[in-house]
Amino acid sequence: MEKAIFPAQIPNWIQGQERPALAGEMFDKLNPATGRHLCRVARSRAGDVLQAVRSARESQLVWAETPPVIRGEILHEIAERLRKRREEVAQIVALETGKSFKSALAETDGAVALGFFMAGEGQRLYGRTTTSGIPNRYAMTVRQAIGVAGLIIPANTPIANVAWKVFPALICGNSAVLKAAEDSPVTAWVFGAIAQQGNLPAGVLNVVQGYGDEAGAPLVENPDVGVISFTGSTVVGRRIAATAGERLAKVSLELGGKNPLVVCDDADLENAAKWVLLSAFSNSGQRCASASRIIVFDAIYNEFRDMIVERAKKLKVGPEDDDDFGPVINEDQLRNMVQCVEQARQRGANVLTGGRRLVDPEHRPGFYMAPTILEDVKSDDEISKTELFGPIACLYRVKDFGEALALANDSPYGLTACIHTRSLDRAMEFTRKVQAGVAVVNAGTYGSEPHMPFGGVKQSGNGWREPGTEALDVYSDLKDVYISIDPDSL
Repeated sequence: MEKAIFPAQIPNWIQGQERPALAGEMFDKLNPATGRHLCRVARSRAGDVLQAVRSARESQLVWAETPPVIRGEILHEIAERLRKRREEVAQIVALETGKSFKSALAETDGAVALGFFMAGEGQRLYGRTTTSGIPNRYAMTVRQAIGVAGLIIPANTPIANVAWKVFPALICGNSAVLKAAEDSPVTAWVFGAIAQQGNLPAGVLNVVQGYGDEAGAPLVENPDVGVISFTGSTVVGRRIAATAGERLAKVSLELGGKNPLVVCDDADLENAAKWVLLSAFSNSGQRCASASRIIVFDAIYNEFRDMIVERAKKLKVGPEDDDDFGPVINEDQLRNMVQCVEQARQRGANVLTGGRRLVDPEHRPGFYMAPTILEDVKSDDEISKTELFGPIACLYRVKDFGEALALANDSPYGLTACIHTRSLDRAMEFTRKVQAGVAVVNAGTYGSEPHMPFGGVKQSGNGWREPGTEALDVYSDLKDVYISIDPDSL
């Protein structure tokens, strides 16, 4: 089945053609649900990236001269072809990530929705007309493409991540080089194939496979790449910002999170428990918006702790549609998670459930982490400050709203946050004062929509927002235009 829907060797897409890595090197991609070999992937290096950037640069001027409405029609066709192949793409996503087909299909549908939304922005690449303080002068702004966009994505929601960056980059008139995540190479490859099938000019979208330090770094360093958009860890984001800053390239960073979910003493505990489990464990906790810090009022702490621990123990772990979540993306990630939990235990944390790799016969071949909940963790412990990107959550006991808000903000990150309460006063005060780019009431810590901006503060980003119409600010520049007239010539 795996070989029937995609090739055994996954190449790059450069200038509208499939190309192997120049050096002929490849690396293996494993299925995280089974540990079995899935395919071999082009191991690109600087020379391959240079080819892709040159291709993008040569095609960009013609693409930018294409009217935005026409660009939108072309991108709409790509989104429509993605919709028609949604089940095939979802099957690829499921095989690469180990998530269920149902989850992969929902993710693919989200990518389609994002594509349709951004295609429509071709009719709305608005500037402004305004007044001038000088007589006989008209003032306005217009949007212009930047040039070549370097797009670097993670593997957690692979087709959504591709759509999140490619569609807004292209609608603004840029060409793009997409550096695929090494753990989800086939998803990027199949999107590249879909994009080449219509009227998109060759070279407008190039897809480069490979490792971050070998293919991602040369993309960031290339002086012909005018804007870089990266989603991933804060550690890598800092390096990208430093490198791109040397040449003053525009950089959009959507980085990690250590997201708080507050449960007040007046909350609907059934609803709160449902959303805690979804926020902490869905997609195996591999969401930058995952709730990993559960802050609970003292008055209900014991009751709520027992409730979510009991339910966490009943979660089904596996790749099928009736499972609650699947494996983590690779074995190195899994080892790091287990090690971090063990270090927290040695520092006095109490592991209420999980904390280990699943090694029963059903799960042993794959990369499965048991759903894990800890308590008695200090706010300054490493596990409280480090994004683990796995199905791991820590419980914290607080006495009141003020202490909950202070603890929620006591983090180097500020991506998403949530509060569960029946009090309008608490909800309004929390959403106003929590240090996060996204604030939610009585639901989960995630839920970005195509038309809404997403991003964080502090170490969760550098101020830009994607997607939504705010993404247009990432991928375009504004130009002031002044027109002076001679009234005597009228």
